[in-house]
Amino acid sequence: MNSFLVSTIKDNSFFNSDLLIDKNFLLLNSLCPFTDSLKKTILEWGFKTVYSEGSQGVEQISAPVKTAPEDFKNVSIDDLELDDSDKKPQIGENAKKAIKDAKLSLANNEKSRMDVVQTVYNEYMNYITAVYTRYATHKTLNYTELSETVKELCIFIKENRRYVLRITPSQDTITKNYLISHSMRSTVIAIVIALQLRFSLSKIVDLGVCCILHEIGQIRLPPQLYMTDRRLSPSERQKLATHAVLGFNIVKENNFPTQIQLGILEHHERENRSGYPRRLEGSQIDIFAKIIGVACSFEAITAPRHFRQARSSYAAMVEILKNEGKQFDDTVIKALLYSLSLFPIGAWVYLVNGKIAQVTDASPDSPGNPIVSLLGEKDSFGNPVTIQTDNDKNKIVRVLNKQETQDILKTMNIQK
Repeated sequence: MNSFLVSTIKDNSFFNSDLLIDKNFLLLNSLCPFTDSLKKTILEWGFKTVYSEGSQGVEQISAPVKTAPEDFKNVSIDDLELDDSDKKPQIGENAKKAIKDAKLSLANNEKSRMDVVQTVYNEYMNYITAVYTRYATHKTLNYTELSETVKELCIFIKENRRYVLRITPSQDTITKNYLISHSMRSTVIAIVIALQLRFSLSKIVDLGVCCILHEIGQIRLPPQLYMTDRRLSPSERQKLATHAVLGFNIVKENNFPTQIQLGILEHHERENRSGYPRRLEGSQIDIFAKIIGVACSFEAITAPRHFRQARSSYAAMVEILKNEGKQFDDTVIKALLYSLSLFPIGAWVYLVNGKIAQVTDASPDSPGNPIVSLLGEKDSFGNPVTIQTDNDKNKIVRVLNKQETQDILKTMNIQK
């Protein structure tokens, strides 16, 4: 193992083998340059020496950032040409237009409203794809443009929280666009948590920007590390873990606010010092990182991956509430619970009276007794009958399993 003084490494140097911190933690792979901004950060962390089996000064054979990674192979040509500003609108315009159109067309009818919210959700998925694609192809991110677009999303979620939280992307969508789907779903949850914590709008917007970009570092890594149908080896997991540092460097180089930089760097840190990359304790972790950590963990449990089945939102909530090893901040967990309820919004449940219902909203005064819409029962306006569950005649007995839920959706002719 060769050692290198951090202060002597030149800007944009490459190594022909992995570069490690403290002979253990992977800092960069051979495809990523060692930049002056990274040098400054490492020195601030107190590391004066880095290690590698290889040597310094090797020229990069190819420039992967000039071509979109494999993860974006399904992106349309329109997305890939978005940087022609004289020919295409700014990448956030379609998403903002979808919200504007939604405000004009929102109705009291539940199904119509869900359709409108789904359209907005899809446009923001496209928007995140465009943001990631632009960085992958041209290494540029625009904080002002992102903030303006995310601000509209934050306001929309505040006004339509109980509808947005009921959207569940199909397994095919999640599988083919994992980074995009994960970023979008985590961002929705993070914004909802921040609303519960009564953050200012400007702070919620920055949190939303941070959460959208929290996985941006992964596109600097080989796609097989995050688009695989098998479990990763320890060394592969170590390489994947570098995405937090890579993402931090990306937003820092693009002059994003410090708190957004820290939120991305620390979103895998844990209260009990079990996280990475710096094994910080709770008091040292930025609040953005704490919220994103909880939102990501909840989302990850409920999303299918190549190597495992998705679990129910109820199972995810129970696991987060257990907080094994005290990984997560108690205040953030409480905000998640009070926002989604013990039986999270969107879940299908079986009541003690034999009725089936879907959770449509949380009950702030009673997290274990959410508001539900009864299956097959309509009011005079044609909307599902909505009731408050309780611990008596309207008690929730259990959450429906995956097959039961699929059968209901099929019967209702709902495509998920």
